[in-house]
Amino acid sequence: MSKRRTRSRQAPAPSTAPCPCGLPAPLQDCCGRLHRGEVQARTAEQLMRSRFSAFAVEDRGYLLRTWHPAARPDRLDFEPGLRWRRLEILATTEGSPFHTEGTVEFRAHYTQAGRPGKLHEVSRFVRHEGAWVYHSGQGARTPSGPVGPVS
Repeated sequence: MSKRRTRSRQAPAPSTAPCPCGLPAPLQDCCGRLHRGEVQARTAEQLMRSRFSAFAVEDRGYLLRTWHPAARPDRLDFEPGLRWRRLEILATTEGSPFHTEGTVEFRAHYTQAGRPGKLHEVSRFVRHEGAWVYHSGQGARTPSGPVGPVS
């Protein structure tokens, strides 16, 4: 993980590109609003979806801003050749606008070096200074490759 890489490798998504989170809206009108700071996530699931989209478009700044300070890495590098393709939300526990904690269980599909794989994770989200942030997650990637944070 090189400290020199600071810019995204992916080309910006066209304004009409579907949102990677799986909802039926263009990225700019869906998770893009959160990425640009126009709105905050109202639920843990909405933050999960926006973070998946941020991984898909390699928005390092948004990912770091939405990571709890106590758990946030000093740096975040993207794996070369890894492309996040599809998100499945399997379960959500708490995490509503009225909660202070919540979990989201999901399956994130990717390709790496042309081979498909998936990450199955349960992510924990908490409120920090009033905003939902990612705290931690437990998961595994298959068929091969290191376990890495996705949410």
